[in-house]
Amino acid sequence: MTDSLRDQLLGLGFKPAPKPERKPERRPDQRRDAQKPTGKGTAHPKPGHGGKPRPPQSGGKPRPKRSQEDIDLAKAYAIRAQREKDERIEAERVKQEEARLRREARAKLDAFLQDKGLNDAEADIARHFPYGGKIKRIYVNATQLKALNAGELGVVQQNGRYLLVTAAVLAEAEAIFAPAVALKVDPDAPADQDPYADPQYQVPDDLVW
Repeated sequence: MTDSLRDQLLGLGFKPAPKPERKPERRPDQRRDAQKPTGKGTAHPKPGHGGKPRPPQSGGKPRPKRSQEDIDLAKAYAIRAQREKDERIEAERVKQEEARLRREARAKLDAFLQDKGLNDAEADIARHFPYGGKIKRIYVNATQLKALNAGELGVVQQNGRYLLVTAAVLAEAEAIFAPAVALKVDPDAPADQDPYADPQYQVPDDLVW
């Protein structure tokens, strides 16, 4: 029995041609999965290789928690600041209330003193007295000076003027607005307690105590 041509070639050292490998067929679901991007092979560029550096992670290092002592101290500061604010508001309210009462008292005093002044336009005796940290004066006649030094008359300041009034009017004026009383003589006080009672005692008009 003769060998076939293929067998003769094999006997001479020829190798048979390799058979082509058959690729296994993919199932329909595997084909769909192969089409989806896997993310592999799309590496992010690293710094120094032409790519942008990655942004730092948000948050950074965690902030240390505040201690109970710090919290208590902050509360104490807040309480003190609020108390000081309330005190300033109250002080301003009291100041405004006092100013309002002073205005009302002065207006009432002005109305009360209407036509009650006893100043003599012809008086030529200067009676000095301390008032508001300065030495003030009012001109009186001899009879008025005697009555003034005896406490029967007094002096009231009204809008920069000094009015000579009776002791009764002076007492009423003091009840309405005490700071307006400029000169009130105590007849029982020692004579040397009021050196300005003597009209011969002259002092400069601009003397400031």
